[in-house]
Amino acid sequence: MAERKSALNRAPPRPDLEKLLERAKTAQITEAMLREQRASFVYGNAPKGSRITKASAMSAVDRVRVTSLDIE
Repeated sequence: MAERKSALNRAPPRPDLEKLLERAKTAQITEAMLREQRASFVYGNAPKGSRITKASAMSAVDRVRVTSLDIE
């Protein structure tokens, strides 16, 4: 069996990544950006061979909304 590296070691310092993560924490997302992200998710998760287009995904994002989430 192949020997595996331990996952318990600390990750090496990555200052560039840390800076990006700090910037991301304070980033403001507009409604237009969120709409575009939702449409991209819909389009990207559409089954192959489906007739879903980027335009139809964008249209679906405008029509379908989740109003509440019931978690018990």
